[in-house]
Amino acid sequence: MDFGTIDFIVFASYLLLIIFIGLWVSRTKKGEKKTSSDYFLASKSLPWWAIGASLIAANISAEQFIGMSGSGYVIGLGIASYEWMAAITLIIVAKYFLPIFLEKGIYTMPQFLELRFDNRVRTSLAVFWLLVYIFVNLTSVLYLGALALQTIIGVKLIYGIIGLALFSAIYSIYGGLKAVAWTDVVQVIFLIGGGLVTTYLALDYLGGEKGAFAGFGNLLHQVPEKFDMILDKTHSNYPELPGIWVILGGMWIANISYWGCNQYIIQRALAAKSLKEAQRGLVFSGFLKIIIPLIVVIPGIAAFALNADITKPDEAYPWLLDTFVVSGLKGLAFAALIAAVVSSLSSMINSTSTIFTMDIYKNYFNKNASETNLVTTGRITSGAALLVAVLVAPQLVTLEQAFQFIQEFTGFVSPGIVAIFIVGLFWKRATSNSVLWAALTTVPLSFGFKFLTPDMAFLNRMGFVFLILLAIIFFISIIESKTDDPKGIDISKKLFHTGTKFNISAIGILIILSVLYTLFW
Repeated sequence: MDFGTIDFIVFASYLLLIIFIGLWVSRTKKGEKKTSSDYFLASKSLPWWAIGASLIAANISAEQFIGMSGSGYVIGLGIASYEWMAAITLIIVAKYFLPIFLEKGIYTMPQFLELRFDNRVRTSLAVFWLLVYIFVNLTSVLYLGALALQTIIGVKLIYGIIGLALFSAIYSIYGGLKAVAWTDVVQVIFLIGGGLVTTYLALDYLGGEKGAFAGFGNLLHQVPEKFDMILDKTHSNYPELPGIWVILGGMWIANISYWGCNQYIIQRALAAKSLKEAQRGLVFSGFLKIIIPLIVVIPGIAAFALNADITKPDEAYPWLLDTFVVSGLKGLAFAALIAAVVSSLSSMINSTSTIFTMDIYKNYFNKNASETNLVTTGRITSGAALLVAVLVAPQLVTLEQAFQFIQEFTGFVSPGIVAIFIVGLFWKRATSNSVLWAALTTVPLSFGFKFLTPDMAFLNRMGFVFLILLAIIFFISIIESKTDDPKGIDISKKLFHTGTKFNISAIGILIILSVLYTLFW
């Protein structure tokens, strides 16, 4: 891609703006020092709109812009189920999960597991999350972001990986969640605005003189097979999206795990001013999720219809940028892509350090750690995690569809996480031993299914593993105890009460999604 002077100015301005905001909001008054609440939970001061924007910025990364566009190129609109079903999941999490999490006053998801079960469960899940964040999430985001830099402006992969890591580290390691969340508000503007520019230009080209709306109509006419939300069994990509079972089966496990039990997502809600602000923030992000496929899936379909000159699907989005985005807008579109990468990196780094510091370091190495010591440990952990990810990321160069890789391998852990949280939140009889067995069984059971039933769709595999783990928890709990667990959570209707604005918004999301699925069934 040929960058003009104006493109470099736009992109450089974006970089400087993010660094300035990150460092500005991280400042402390003379003589004051950051506490663990300041660093890991943004002083519990986030309003609903910042929470919603930060959730989307944390979620939408190179794995969507690059990976999901690649899947859109290969599979089509069906891959948008990850986005649209997430909108419904956000409503569920806001109404039924958040009231309990905020009432407990927790810093991390593993901490909740100790409050409900015991320290063994907390530690085992903390280790799971640390491994997934560092070796799957951080590495894949770095790789895909660097791949975009390499494809678009010719930066060597390893230099792109190092550059992205350093940019993210400049403000996120020092400032903690407050710096991450408030820069995310700006990042999401670049992310959505720049993303829409790329989509518009591609559709405008397809529409000829009639414009982008006509271009979308032409796209529907040229490649109608790419607009099936529910894939037929004869479809070559049925194993990735197994028809109606996407809606009825394993996709719920993936979404609940990600949006309801995932530290680097829930951490924003834990940092809210209040429960009402947290719930409004999640429903706001639900509305944003509905439009995300327009930014990250439609471009991939457009690239397919235009016979993109690429060697693998994950090059579809960079090809569009190079082909259709004119000088003057390239800097904005490129800033959107980098914003998506850096915001997710910063979020993952902060959550990795939160889990290690609060669940491992404070729990095992220094139970009486001072606030200053916890913040220092968090910063050191952030740097170490980022360094490991930089060393591992280049090994992902052989991937064809990175998005599918991420979903499948996080899916080895997701069934166990969801099973444990569901019974922990809503079944008082569940015992610590029963969920510990589920935690230890989820990965080998998932691997066993993968190798014994290689033709089974991984989403269906997640569903079966989830049901087996629930059965394990049920039988062990029944055998161990005839009464409710003393740490069981008392549930009442009052706990799950939500306001009129939330309820109306939730209904609005459900109506919109019903229409979309009806149109593209």
